[in-house]
Amino acid sequence: MEFKNYTTKAHVFFEMLPSDWQDTIVPFWNDLKSNTQLFVLNENETIIAGGLVFSKCPPDLMYYEKEANIWFKKGYLYLGFIFVDEKQRNRSLGSLWLENIKKRYPKTGFWLAIEDENLHKFYDKNGFEKVDTIKNKDLQQESIYAFTP
Repeated sequence: MEFKNYTTKAHVFFEMLPSDWQDTIVPFWNDLKSNTQLFVLNENETIIAGGLVFSKCPPDLMYYEKEANIWFKKGYLYLGFIFVDEKQRNRSLGSLWLENIKKRYPKTGFWLAIEDENLHKFYDKNGFEKVDTIKNKDLQQESIYAFTP
């Protein structure tokens, strides 16, 4: 298994995402790719997991832009669109992806937003701490998690 930068081949990763995720990222990719890196776990030349590392506010978080810029000014990077292929789940690939990101940026903090509270245990296990709760543009609750090296 390899951990690879796929920023220049992002379309391959985007095709595996759920359609609502694609709608949120694909139309904005040309504007984002200069400030965003895509990393994947690749097994036998097939992407099995991946995610984006943003250095500026992604389009799906614009309602939180003011607060997001505070994180970026502190030197934190935003992790988003973290996805594991459904056929590959329960192999700890999400944790492996996060571990590789932390190795890639050893002195960097990370933050992310999640809607699904069932993911709390996963992020807690991976060293993230819940630091805030917000309402998204649809007035649904999201949790902000941060990892500090």
